[in-house]
Amino acid sequence: MYRPPAFRDDDPASLHATIRAARTGNLITSTAAGLMATPLPLMLDETTGPHGVLIGHVAKANPHWSAAPIGEALVIFMGPDAYVSPSWYATKAESGKVVPTWNYVTVHAHGPVEFFDDTERLLAVVSRLTDHHEESRSHPWKVSDAPDLYVQSQLRGIVGVQITITRLEGKRKLSQNRNAADREGVISGLSGSSLQTDLEVAGLMRNSQS
Repeated sequence: MYRPPAFRDDDPASLHATIRAARTGNLITSTAAGLMATPLPLMLDETTGPHGVLIGHVAKANPHWSAAPIGEALVIFMGPDAYVSPSWYATKAESGKVVPTWNYVTVHAHGPVEFFDDTERLLAVVSRLTDHHEESRSHPWKVSDAPDLYVQSQLRGIVGVQITITRLEGKRKLSQNRNAADREGVISGLSGSSLQTDLEVAGLMRNSQS
């Protein structure tokens, strides 16, 4: 990923926070048949390895898992993003030398991918993912709430995925290359938007200044 110095994010806590907030990533592998990509809800386990591991599952009918990967996998997590109008820059009134751009947050996770269909391991992964996403609910649903035979039948239709992260690349493009007046103009412009992602980018820009 192209990462100019002003936009680089190398802070592990920040990178992990972006992954957790995104929740869904695009798993990409190179195979003999070409590039393959699957959007997946993935859970980050920060306790394993130097950068953590990502766990999830795919449908057994998905050919992605059966195509042997060439080299490491790439998982792309996207945070909020927003169009930036040049009309928001103070520089527009001064010189007119401005153009549109796009602000965004992203993390690329690299590492070897493992696909598995061991029933006990799959059940552990599915239970862990479910508990993670249900924990904020007042009455969390658990895998054990479903009949055991039904759960076992569902497990036969999926394949587990684990990516051991060897490298993380983060980018936070939040107008850091603009002067203070231009940044304030962008924050003001985005804050007046009706789009939730625009408001989130404005918030990130505000927080990055504090």
